[in-house]
Parts: sequence; C-alpha cells; structure tokens
Amino acid sequence: MADAKVIPFDDDRSRSGSASRPARRRTGAGSGGGRGDGSTAPVSALPGGRLPESPSAGAEGAQDPQRPQEEAVGGVGAPADAGGGWDRRIAGGLAFLRRRVTGDYEVDEFGYDKELTDQVLMSALRPLADKYFRVEVKGIENIPSDGGALIVANHSGTLPLDGLMLQVAVHDNHPAERHLRLLAADLVFHLPVVNELARKAGHTLACAEDAQRLLELGEIVGVMPEGFKGIGKPFGDRYKLQRFGRGGFVSTALRAGAPIVPCSIVGAEEIYPMIGNAKTLARLLGFPYFPITPTFPWLGPLGAVPLPTKWTIQFGEPIPTDGYPPEAAEDPMLMFNLTDQVREQIQHTLYKLLVQRRSVFF
Repeated sequence: MADAKVIPFDDDRSRSGSASRPARRRTGAGSGGGRGDGSTAPVSALPGGRLPESPSAGAEGAQDPQRPQEEAVGGVGAPADAGGGWDRRIAGGLAFLRRRVTGDYEVDEFGYDKELTDQVLMSALRPLADKYFRVEVKGIENIPSDGGALIVANHSGTLPLDGLMLQVAVHDNHPAERHLRLLAADLVFHLPVVNELARKAGHTLACAEDAQRLLELGEIVGVMPEGFKGIGKPFGDRYKLQRFGRGGFVSTALRAGAPIVPCSIVGAEEIYPMIGNAKTLARLLGFPYFPITPTFPWLGPLGAVPLPTKWTIQFGEPIPTDGYPPEAAEDPMLMFNLTDQVREQIQHTLYKLLVQRRSVFF
C-alpha cells in the first residue's frame, strides 16, 4: 500500500464528463420566423394593435414581461452550469468507488484512511453534530495550526458520542481543518465492525507509545482520561470529573514536547441519563457496565436514540510542555501537578458553561 496514491475528486478526469454546458439562448416572440442567413423577418402589427417597442442600446432598463419566468426556467439569467454540480458529484463518487475496489488509496501506519474519513465518516457524523446536537464550539484558536498537540477532555454520555462530536468539531471549525486522532480503549478494538471503523477514522489504542508517535508526527491527539469511569457514571454525578488516572497523558506530552489543550464538553451527560447499571448482565456480556436509562431497554431499539440536547465544546488555553527538560517526564510530582492543573481547568470551565446555558435542549 505504500506506493498507492490518492486521486482527488476534482481531477481532470472527473471533470471531463461534466464540463459546463453553454447557456441556452432565450428566444423571443416571433423568433420562429428567423431566416437561414441570419436576418430577421419583419414584424407586422396585428389588427387593432401596435408594434412592440424595439429595444435600443440605451434602453437597458426596459424589461420583457416574460423575462422573469423564462430566466427562472433556464433562460439568459440562469446559471450556465445548472446541472454540472451533480455531474461532478456523481463522477467523484464513481471515482471513489473505483479506488475502493482497486485498492488505489492510502492508509498510514495506524490504519488511518483520510479519504474515507473525509468523504464518508465525517459526512455521516456532521448532520448529527450540526443539526441534532447543534454543537457550539469555543476557543478553537487555542489548537495550534501545525505541529502536535494533546487535547484532554471530559468523558460522559453512556455511549462515547462525545469523542465523535469532538472529532467533527476540531475538523470543521479549525481554519486548517485539522484531524483529531483519538486514543480509544481496548474494548473498541475488540468489537467487530467498530474495530475497523475506528482504525479507518484515525483512532488508535490508548497507549503511551502510539500517542507519543502521533504527537511526534505533528498530529492532534485526543484523550479522555476518565475512561469508563466517566462515560459510565450515574446521572446523579453528571459533570463531576472522575479520577484522571496516573497522569500518563502528561508524561506523553512532556516526552513529545507537545502542548496540552484542556477541553470541556457540556451536553453529552444528558443524551442517555443513566439511572441504573445491570452489573450482572454487564459481566456476562463482558462490558464495563450495562446502562439502564428512562428509555432503554424499555423501548427496545427506540430507547437507543439519544436525546437532542444542546452541546457546547470549549477549548481552553494550552499548557506548554516544551520548556521542561527531558527527565521531567519521569518526575512523578511534576506529572501530578500538571494533571491536577488540567483537571481543575476542565472542571472550572464545565461549571462556568453550566451556569451560562439556558436549557438542556436550547
């Protein structure tokens, strides 16, 4: 796969079958009497009527009463390439399918498929972020335009939709359209279908080696240190951060010299209010928890539909790490202090956003 290359959708081959069509000439009344030599037959007045006024070069403001209707259906004022956009989309889609079938596309060493992520996965998630959860993004300027950075966010919502919405928020709102590479738990890569999709979307195992490698490659890496403790906490503990582990993400950022960007997400806690946990069933299925919500499992598959809450994602001021010496990554006190600083900044921002929001759904 190393020698494969990606062919952009708007290449010359995809455009060749959808070139702009010339605008159709609008024909006025009596044009059917035109002569083959290009001259126009004289127009005679009807009985009791009068000849129409001839448009002159200086009468540019004179309008034909039929002009608005004719322009609306493809006359002189209609776009010259009214159907070209759809032609290009179809051609691009066919080219995309051809590359999928022939294997003429690129993936990186972690299995990340940028073309599939941009054209399919992000397109599928974008309506959920823009229309359903109506995600509002603040502080996007705190994410650097180039180079590696580690985004540390709170985790909640019973199902990990907050990570997917965070990925869309970074890509669609950052001026450089940067891609977020999330660190995911082992369970994600043990589930069929989900495993492949996660790899294709750029997610990788939450281990220090993979995270450091991505940061050194200049990628934006996302981590949610609460893990299952955050995503599976009861509804009564909403927006109360759980433990951040041993601060492994801080050590990784120090080794790579990448800034840490705290991120606070409000709105995800209420999509599946977890009022109970069937622990026995969870152990049988091998899950860390089995949620019971006001709608699940009582309504069956319909209970899996998340509530349409209003989300806010805010990125805080980055915490630089490039000023520390190399041995700082092994200093437990420094890691503890930086971990506590990141956690406190996220918690404080969560409280501030909760005070500012008018309603869970608006």
